[in-house]
Formats: sequence, C-alpha cells, structure tokens
Amino acid sequence: MEFKHVSVLLNETIEGLNIKEDGIYADGTMGGAGHSSEIAKRLSDKGRLIGIDQDLDAHKAARERLKEFKNVTFVHDNFYNVKNILDELNIEGIDGIMMDLGVSSYQLDEAERGFSYMNDAPLDMRMDREREFSAYNVVNEYEEEELYKIIKDYGEERFAKKIARLIVKAREEKPIETTFELVDIIKGAIPAKLRREGPHPAKRTFQAIRIEVNAELSILNDAIEDSVSKLNKGGRIAIITFHSLEDRIVKQKFRALENPCTCPKEFPICICGKEPSVKVITRKPIIPSEREIEENPRSRSAKLRVAEKL
Repeated sequence: MEFKHVSVLLNETIEGLNIKEDGIYADGTMGGAGHSSEIAKRLSDKGRLIGIDQDLDAHKAARERLKEFKNVTFVHDNFYNVKNILDELNIEGIDGIMMDLGVSSYQLDEAERGFSYMNDAPLDMRMDREREFSAYNVVNEYEEEELYKIIKDYGEERFAKKIARLIVKAREEKPIETTFELVDIIKGAIPAKLRREGPHPAKRTFQAIRIEVNAELSILNDAIEDSVSKLNKGGRIAIITFHSLEDRIVKQKFRALENPCTCPKEFPICICGKEPSVKVITRKPIIPSEREIEENPRSRSAKLRVAEKL
C-alpha cells in the first residue's frame, strides 16, 4: 500500500518556521515527507534537512519523495531523542524543528497496523514496528485500574471504568487479539443511544491505547525542551497537535519556557534568576481553514503552535 498522508496546516507550518535558505532544519515526524519536501525546496545547497521518523514505511516513502534533494539526512528514531540525534551528527544548533503529532493516513488505513477501529486486524498500533510492546500488551496485560486511568486520561472517555472492567472480564476467557474483538467489547460499555448518535464508540479508547503504546504524551515535555535547547537564536519550533491533551502540554511548555520565573507573584523583582528561552509566536493556536477541513476532514482537530528561541 502506498504511503499516503495529506499534510495538515502545511503552508502555515512552513510560514511559522520562517525558513532561511542556508539553515539547518529538522522534521521530527517526517512521515511521507509532506512538510519535509516543502522545507527542502526552500533550502540552498548550504542548507540541510534532518528527517526523523520511527516508522520504516515512512522512511521508504520519504526517501522516494525527497530523492532529488542531496542535503537530506534520514534518521530512523523517535523525535524524543532529538538531542542525541543532533549530537551524533555533530550538529551544535539548528534553525528550526517541526513535529506533526498526528497518526498518518497511511497508518490509519493500513489495516494490518491495527490503528483503526474500522478494520479488523491484530492489536498492534506500534509506530515503530521494531519495538515489541504493542496494543496487545496493553489490552491483555494491564491491570483494570491501569486500563481505566489510560482510557480516562488519554481518551477522555466518560465510560472508561466500564470499558476497563469489560476488557478484563473478556480476557479471562481468552486473550483479546484483534481490533474488532476490542471494538465489540467497547460497544458493550456504551449506551445504545450514544452508539447511534455520537462518534464511533471505540474512537476514544483506541486513541488512548495508541498514546500509551507509543508513549506519545510522556515524551512530549522533554522532547520540546531538548528541541529548544538545540535551536540557534531566532530558530523556531512548530508543533501540530490533534487533541486537547497534546495541545495543553505544548501550550503550557511554551508558556513555561517563555516565563520560567518561579518567584512568588508578590515579589517586586525576580530573584530566581531563571530567564526566558523562547518567545511564543502564536498566542492562540493556528487552526485549519474551512476549505482545508472540507478537503481533508482529518485536519479538523489540528492546532499549530510556534515559538522562537531568544
């Protein structure tokens, strides 16, 4: 299956990065190279692009799409390791980095990857298929309380407690092995009226399990801090999120980096000595236009935030 992914907020992200033609840029979530190709087009021979992705299928697609560019370095890794990646490449500082935290259309549509509740497949959801830990482990090995917390916190699912209880009950008879088996269990926890009228009943739970499998939220704070630490003065970081939990982390982290002072508010002057490291460019997140949402419904929940290194 061809690696297809429609890049969300493409022009807005490129504009936000404020690309210098001789700069060094990193795409922490390269995917099919939609954003990467637009960055590469704007670089001269002196510029450089570092394409990072943990999905080897993405690398195959990206290498093909970027084959005309000679100043691209491909790295099979997680953007969480961006500091080590750049250190190993002997790159002291970069002029911009972007991260698109969404799951690609390819990953959703490729049934065997197990990301989608619309296709029957083995429970997987690994973005890096070289790792052993998968959705199967979460669903079949986590305690009921752990499942409840993940589904509640990461999925913001109001029926999390009942879903967790039914999962544990079902696996007492046999392991839960496929996406449709899990979907049937989840449906049993959602009232019939909501199943008919609301979004797909498994949407939030699948999101929660995917986040847990790939440690998407737990790595984000450190990844932002490490990325900012490697930015040159005036360099920018642009992050696209797709749900409120991610966006909240990015917003709060940017805010903390812009105003790191820990002194009590009643102090007349700062004595903690902590100085801001970024200036937030987007006071409110940039969201897709109505036209983009119409052309690509999956972009509906996307939000872009940008900050600049001081």
